[in-house]
Amino acid sequence: MKTFRLDKSYGPTGSSAGILLFLAGIFILFSSVYGVIPLVLGAFVGLSSTCATIDPGSRRIKFSNMLFGVIPIGKWISVDDTMHVGIKESAITWSAFSRGNRQLDVPINDYRIVLYDAGHTKMMDIQKERTLDAAKTDLETLANQFGISAV
Repeated sequence: MKTFRLDKSYGPTGSSAGILLFLAGIFILFSSVYGVIPLVLGAFVGLSSTCATIDPGSRRIKFSNMLFGVIPIGKWISVDDTMHVGIKESAITWSAFSRGNRQLDVPINDYRIVLYDAGHTKMMDIQKERTLDAAKTDLETLANQFGISAV
């Protein structure tokens, strides 16, 4: 089994804010029990992410949300011969606004390996790569592991 991390659940700005809140909770915890509240909230927002776990031996894949960065919540999907994998270019822009109403945009461009069903409908993202060449290499490897076609 292999796990691929995909994205932070609250984006890069939310993750940074969560880690800052987590650190503040640790600092407050030394003087008061109420530091547990920002500690838990900061850990949830700062460390939660999405991932995909593949199990080629059992021919199944699981897309999951990693709560607090360690608790996977998701459902296994069996891969059959009618499914196929492909590459999709992803361009996500995370936006945040400051109190002065200034907008901060963080663009994230990458290539995703995606699992499709028999009707060519996207089921889930499996893996992400920075370059197209690396994505093509991983696509062929993944298709060979599961014995399905690559588009």
